[in-house]
Amino acid sequence: MKRSALLLAVVAALALSGCGVKRTLKPLAGHVLPRAPYGSGYQPNADQLIKPPVEARPERNVDVRVRSEERTDDPFDLPPEN
Repeated sequence: MKRSALLLAVVAALALSGCGVKRTLKPLAGHVLPRAPYGSGYQPNADQLIKPPVEARPERNVDVRVRSEERTDDPFDLPPEN
């Protein structure tokens, strides 16, 4: 029992040790990156291709509410009908 638990712990540690590895992305041997977008003057590299555009992950820089406020009565907040 102890031996299998130790073996499982070693395997888990080895598997997790590779999770933090960061290196530059490059295409596999024999493959190339996609062509530059039509009308673009530059060819994006692999890191630029996987980075989501600003529209996909916008940054929030203004908080709409700066303090808690009492809610006003909402005429559309009705209980469910049976």
